Amino acid sequence: MRILLKIIAAPFVLALILAVAVLSFLSCIAGAFCWLTCTVFVLLAACGFFAGLHTGCIAMLVLAFLVSPFGLPAIGGWLLESLYGVKYALQDFMFS
Repeated sequence: MRILLKIIAAPFVLALILAVAVLSFLSCIAGAFCWLTCTVFVLLAACGFFAGLHTGCIAMLVLAFLVSPFGLPAIGGWLLESLYGVKYALQDFMFS
């Protein structure tokens, strides 16, 4: 019965290996894009503050926080690490 479960789990392990590799690459690309976007939002918020648009300034700072490394990329990193954990758990099951 255990060998049958290992045979069934093999395609899932392969799919997880490929998904983790692709998502890691996309995470690096998205991190660079988010860093650039965060810088632009902070500059726009500074311009809005000096122009007297305080509501727009606050909105830009909130958007800058969301695309900063502490916002959405951190959530994506956490999900990617969880996917790594599932992949390694399935690999341990297959090779035990």
